[in-house]
Amino acid sequence: MTFRSRPVPDVAALAADAGLEIVEWGADAHVPPGDIEAARAARRATQARGLGMGSYGSYHKPGHSDPAEFAAIVATAAELGAPRIRVWAGTSGSAHTGEPERARITSALRGCVEQAAAAGLDVIVEHHVESLTDDLGSALRLHAQVGHPGLARHWQPRELPVTATCLAEVRTLRPTSVHAFSWGADGFTERFPLAERADLWEAVLVELSGDGADHEVLLEFVPGDSADSLRRDAASLRGWRDAARSAVGVR
Repeated sequence: MTFRSRPVPDVAALAADAGLEIVEWGADAHVPPGDIEAARAARRATQARGLGMGSYGSYHKPGHSDPAEFAAIVATAAELGAPRIRVWAGTSGSAHTGEPERARITSALRGCVEQAAAAGLDVIVEHHVESLTDDLGSALRLHAQVGHPGLARHWQPRELPVTATCLAEVRTLRPTSVHAFSWGADGFTERFPLAERADLWEAVLVELSGDGADHEVLLEFVPGDSADSLRRDAASLRGWRDAARSAVGVR
């Protein structure tokens, strides 16, 4: 997801050279929905570099996107070899979404989860501003209302994240997938090396390492979208992961 402008083989090579283990491909650039050949090419490039497959980032927005489009998304994710499809829970924040609209989004999301499950895939709803997961309570309510084991949980920080708040969210959500980055107040346009928020990411990795489950932590929004930034941040992430595993006795 970080290197949208680079060809698929280059992205896979960058990830492998940085010592990373999985890649998450997106529908907005590398693997468009319905482009089965692009999915096959991305799968081959990923496997050739010895990498695993993360979620398929579809950017489908249940309740707003055309539900008829989801069949192509499922078929593409299956061809890609992705274990799950990432979607957004609507297009407006929870505080500005009335109950009828919330019910419509929830019903559409449940339909997506059921359709993906029929193909052996999960759906993961992105923990994102301007959606029904912009608040921990709203996110938990959404998962409860969908009520399907095929709906996985995602987490990522906000702008200027507060470590204690982030840990409370991670501890409660127990996310399958995490997007790791360090942002200033301007968010997407103000990116810092991951190590500038070592206080956050060291603690998050210890929290995730403590339950014995598998959690994916993927680098996103590296400063300057540069290969050097990726290598530097990947080294930080790997070091904190190894330290976290040692701290909780994981081998």
